[in-house]
Amino acid sequence: MSTKEQEERVELLQGTLDLLILRTLQPGPTHGHAIAKAIELRSDDVLQVEEGSLYPALHRLIKRRWITVEAGTSENNRRAKFYRLTPKGRRQLQFETRKWDKLTGAIARILSPREQEGQP
Repeated sequence: MSTKEQEERVELLQGTLDLLILRTLQPGPTHGHAIAKAIELRSDDVLQVEEGSLYPALHRLIKRRWITVEAGTSENNRRAKFYRLTPKGRRQLQFETRKWDKLTGAIARILSPREQEGQP
């Protein structure tokens, strides 16, 4: 990765990774490497999730019972752990998404006060 690419990457706010993982698991079970790749691809390579962050987050979500884990086989026929949202995790995803929308809306209002005041 070039220095410019590293400079363009964005550090995640604390708690954001949990939200991104929950959202990535919404369509169905996925293994860890695929979760990280999905976040990277969906963010147009702005966000990169390192193993040192991903797996502790997955363990934290398991402990909170927001996700479960089961053994399976990946696309390349390797053994892998597949993570799945629980009903509690789906509710938490909705809750966290509402919080995120509220936060980003507040930040947008601060960063663009003219638009809110009806000025160009």
